[in-house]
Amino acid sequence: MNFGWRTSLKHKLSVMIVISTLIPLLALGFFAYRTASGISEEKAKQSGLNTLRQLEIQMGLMIEDIENMSVFLIGNDEIQRYLVSEDELVPQTAIVGFLTNLAFSKKYIANIVIDADNGKPSIAQTAILDTGKRDISDTQPDYYATHAKWWSSLYEDRTTGGVKRVISLVRPIGSTIDTFRRVGKLTISLNQETLEELLLRSELENGGYVLLLDGEGRVMAGPSDDLLYRPLREAFPGMQAMPGQRGAFTHAREREPGGERERSTILYQQVDRVGWTLVGVIPFEEYSAQNRYVLTLTAVAVCMAVLLSVGLVLFLIQRVTRPLTALVRFLKRASPDEPIPMLPVAAIDEVGQVIVNYNRLTQRIERLTDEVKQGEALKKEADLQALQAQINPHFLYNTLSSIHWLALLDRDERIAEMVGSLSDFLQFSLNSGEEMCLVEQEIEHVRSYVSIQSIRYPDQFDVRIRAQEAARPHAMLKLLLQPLIENAMLHGILKRERPGRITVAVRLSGASLHYAVEDDGVGMDGETLKRLRADIAPHEPGALQPYVPGRRGSYGLRNVNTRLQLHYGPEAGLSIESEAGRGTRVSFAIPTADQRRGEGA
Repeated sequence: MNFGWRTSLKHKLSVMIVISTLIPLLALGFFAYRTASGISEEKAKQSGLNTLRQLEIQMGLMIEDIENMSVFLIGNDEIQRYLVSEDELVPQTAIVGFLTNLAFSKKYIANIVIDADNGKPSIAQTAILDTGKRDISDTQPDYYATHAKWWSSLYEDRTTGGVKRVISLVRPIGSTIDTFRRVGKLTISLNQETLEELLLRSELENGGYVLLLDGEGRVMAGPSDDLLYRPLREAFPGMQAMPGQRGAFTHAREREPGGERERSTILYQQVDRVGWTLVGVIPFEEYSAQNRYVLTLTAVAVCMAVLLSVGLVLFLIQRVTRPLTALVRFLKRASPDEPIPMLPVAAIDEVGQVIVNYNRLTQRIERLTDEVKQGEALKKEADLQALQAQINPHFLYNTLSSIHWLALLDRDERIAEMVGSLSDFLQFSLNSGEEMCLVEQEIEHVRSYVSIQSIRYPDQFDVRIRAQEAARPHAMLKLLLQPLIENAMLHGILKRERPGRITVAVRLSGASLHYAVEDDGVGMDGETLKRLRADIAPHEPGALQPYVPGRRGSYGLRNVNTRLQLHYGPEAGLSIESEAGRGTRVSFAIPTADQRRGEGA
């Protein structure tokens, strides 16, 4: 198995830096590609909308010209006389010639027809053999009563010149002589081929095309005859509405049921006055062709940047890790049984500082090795002295036991009680070298101490111990309460003229044991309390302070405080509260043995 990734800092740095370099570069390339694609699409939209606007202007001019021409024709005197007169002999030749000349002057006019309401023959520039026009009055008889004109949709006329697709303006003709009584109808046909040529010349970007729709959404002109006469929604199923004068949106349709969806950009522009709509269609495939080109350029640029970055990263990592690699190689060859050699310092950068500190550490290890060897020798000597010193406690227990029995034989119960309590007190203090005890044992030790002091100072104090039953089976550091009671007795109770009371409270709260020793002695003022708190705090963490003459009152408290912090941590120190004339309260809290095991786990 290859452990290069786990064991080589060079490999880790290389992979992490290369990845951290690749991600921004790829993100930048993706962002650049998306931005360029969006700009290309937005540019096509704006260009297409501008094209549709130009088409709308051109068609508007054409429509306006036809409508103006229609107004001119319905007011022509000869046309009026023909429509009003009942004389069948009124010549039509002049009118036909006039209409022909007028139509030839306008390329986009396919035909001009004048129909008379009095049964006279129609006059037309080009004779119509058959027509597909359906006049609006066929379905809405009163249409011309409220409208002066009507634009038809696309239809076909069969004339002597062939079949023509046209879109017509129809306007009723009123008599200028007889109070505008309707006498006929004027039809000016717009050549659909002219509109198609106009649409084809106005090509959209990216292979798009333009369609012209009538007021009902049917196609009147476009690039293909297959779309003519059909509603746009048939060619583009699901086409959304086109609100407003102009706009753009994206449309997607399925080429085949269940197949790939074909997406297009749809542009539209309303043609004023006639209700037509110009619709531009730009297929997304054309965008894709441009986007592929942009994507290729972006990919090439990103690849070049990645190769350059990776090469530079590997070069820099090699320069940085070379001294560390040499250090690792040097340490692998070093023998643990021989002195650790010093390494040369080739630079003063961070890696050089590591080697400098390594050399300092090497020297420190050598000194510590010598100190350990010397300490081992001293420890062996101390062990021999400790074995010899173990004889003294046993001798002291035996002596106190003899004194206790002698006092009982002499029926001196006070001496017997005091010697018995002292024996129990010393036996618990030594406790076979153990530093832990149960709360119950600590309380019994306190009772032994109180028993001794009550004989020494009769009727001077009263000690009350309140310990919860749930707290008694728990383990604690021994000899914590006795120094606090001694301090309360000597410096609080015995300094006042009347007897006093000392209260010892032990309770279990959650995973903590709470202890408090409170007296009603002389207490302390604020300044004295402040000096005491500063005096009992260790000057160095983990260091017991030696006994100093002049500070006897705080030695026991300082010893307890230091032991608590060494064993249970800095937060387990003593808390002292006092008020002059009211007494003093010393408290602390320690975790239970179960809680300490949980934290250790």
